[in-house]
Amino acid sequence: MHPLADAPLVSRYTRAQAIEDGVLVDVSELARTVGFRFPVAVGSAAFATVTGFESGADAGQVTQAVRTLLRDLVSAIRRSAGNTDMILFETSGVRGGAQVALKSLVGPGDNAEPVITILFPNED
Repeated sequence: MHPLADAPLVSRYTRAQAIEDGVLVDVSELARTVGFRFPVAVGSAAFATVTGFESGADAGQVTQAVRTLLRDLVSAIRRSAGNTDMILFETSGVRGGAQVALKSLVGPGDNAEPVITILFPNED
């Protein structure tokens, strides 16, 4: 038995709270348009890097950058040969088209449903 098994829960930070706080950016609606069935969120730092959002990109630029990101993830999933709980991949960012290294994690959401989170490789 784990030594903390009976310890009271002090705090819980949910995925919904992270989206509300801006720590994660929900891109599920766009993800559905390229074939994802699960909710997809991108870490705010990765989102800003890929979309150029902080540099004043318009909505069309942001939408196109997110679609490119999601298509690159779909390609990475296809190449992964079934190992899809954590995938390292690259996508082109809007700033000069430079390749951006990212990872995709599949895990349980707030209600144990499958969700996908895209982050920089060094983020959890």
